[in-house]
Amino acid sequence: MAKITKFEDIEAWQHARLLTKAIYQITSTGLFSRDFALRDQIRRAGVSSMANIAEGFERGGNREFIQFLSTAKGSAGEVKAQLYVALDAGFLAQPKFDELYQLADETSRLCGGFMRYLETCELRGPKFKT
Repeated sequence: MAKITKFEDIEAWQHARLLTKAIYQITSTGLFSRDFALRDQIRRAGVSSMANIAEGFERGGNREFIQFLSTAKGSAGEVKAQLYVALDAGFLAQPKFDELYQLADETSRLCGGFMRYLETCELRGPKFKT
């Protein structure tokens, strides 16, 4: 079994990082870059997903970590909703929408899976076995 010793080891965080990077790239060009409200909101949601996974891990306890993972999962859902806005506004082509949506969905799924694992895990400290 692999042992998670830092938040960077968490697969959900790794996906959230990829999602955030992709969001920053797509929102830095074209019409998307000029819709300041949507651009800033989708960026904040991506960063929130990443940051909540890291912050929850650093808190050290399973219960609190689950709460932060839930917030991260919600932020990934927020990204998915905002991607629809961007698609409908013509800021994204369907293939790019599909790519980003899949990244957000995978981030959400991984957060949910980790939450379910932690609910059954007896460890209470900052080191989690997976």
